[in-house]
Amino acid sequence: MFQAKIYVTLRKSVLDPQGNVVRKSLCALGYSNVPEVRIGRYMVVDIEITDRAEAEKQVRDMCDKLLVNPVIEDYTFELVEV
Repeated sequence: MFQAKIYVTLRKSVLDPQGNVVRKSLCALGYSNVPEVRIGRYMVVDIEITDRAEAEKQVRDMCDKLLVNPVIEDYTFELVEV
C-alpha cells in the first residue's frame, strides 16, 4: 500500500490574494523579511496497490482528472510505502 502526499499550489502566473493577505499580516507582526507567500492545498491519499509505477500513474490521473485545476494550479506529489 502507498500513501500519496499531494501538494497543490497556484501557478506562479496566477495572483494569490489569500497569500498576499497572509504576507501583509506577517509583515504587520514584524516579519518584514517575507517577500512572498503562496497558499495551496495538501492532500493525503491512501492507495491499496503494491506496484509503485502503477501507484504513480493513478495519482497523476487523479490529479489531472479531479484533484487539480490544471488551468490555474500546479502539483507535486511524493509516494510513501506504508
